[in-house]
Amino acid sequence: MGAPMPITPTPDRTLLLACGALARELQAVIGLNGWDHVDLHCLPAQLHNTPEKIPDAVEAAVTARRGDYAAIKVVYADCGTGGLLQSRCDELGVDMLEGPHCYSFFEGNEVFAARGEMTAFYLTDFLVRQFDAFVTRPLGLDRHPELRDVYFARYTTLVYQAQTDDPDLTALARLHAGTLGLAFERRFTGLGGLDAALKGTGMA
Repeated sequence: MGAPMPITPTPDRTLLLACGALARELQAVIGLNGWDHVDLHCLPAQLHNTPEKIPDAVEAAVTARRGDYAAIKVVYADCGTGGLLQSRCDELGVDMLEGPHCYSFFEGNEVFAARGEMTAFYLTDFLVRQFDAFVTRPLGLDRHPELRDVYFARYTTLVYQAQTDDPDLTALARLHAGTLGLAFERRFTGLGGLDAALKGTGMA
C-alpha cells in the first residue's frame, strides 16, 4: 500500500499551530468533532524548556503558512512567555488559547484558577510519558539527584491531569511522584477542557 496522499491546503481550511506536547490530544479532538477542514502543525515540545523562543517560533510558522489558510489558531497558552506570545499573536492577527498554561485549560481556566494551588507540580499524559526528557534530564536530576530537594522544596503534591483512562500511565505518574518525594493526586480531565478551549476560538 502506498503512502497516503498529502492534504493540499485550500483557502477555506484552518490551521492549528500547536505545541507538540498536545499533538495526540489535538488529533483526538479533531477526529471527535469531525473537523475535516482543520490541519494540524506542531512545533517542537522542547520549546517549553526555552519559553523565550516560543514567540519567534510561532511567528515564523504563521508567516510561512498563513497564505494557505483562511485562519490560523495558535494552540498555546502563555506557557511562560510573560505575555509576549499574546502580544505577538495580536500583532500577527491570529487567535490563541486563553490561560497561563495547558494545565489550566485542560481543567478549564475558571476551575483551575479557583483552586489557587501554589504547591502542586502538574503532569499531563504527555509529560508522564516524557518525564525523563522534560523533567529528569533538563533539571540535571539524573546526574545530581540531590538537587531534587532544592527544586521541589516548596511542592507538596504531584497532580496528574489524565487525558485518558490508562492504568499504566497512572502507575507511571505515581512512580514519578515518588521519585520527586511528593504526594500523588490523579484528576481525570479527559479532552473536554481542550475541546472547549478550541471551540472558544471559533473552531465550531
